[in-house]
Amino acid sequence: MILLFSIVLTIASLLMIVLILMHKGRGGGLSDMFGGGISSSLGGSSVAERNLDRITVGIAVVWVVSIVALGLLLKVSN
Repeated sequence: MILLFSIVLTIASLLMIVLILMHKGRGGGLSDMFGGGISSSLGGSSVAERNLDRITVGIAVVWVVSIVALGLLLKVSN
């Protein structure tokens, strides 16, 4: 069981990295902090971006659940 959750955690971690890197950047870095990024899109995000957000949140939930389950299994096994 520990091996299964370790594999799920590894796959979820890799998917989280890929999904986060696929998101569209929303800021320009330090220039936005000082008012340089005034031009923003008020139209909202596209359907693809919203679906990517949902998938990312779903994978994040799987990631957190696998960490908690792995922690509990390791605590019980010792």
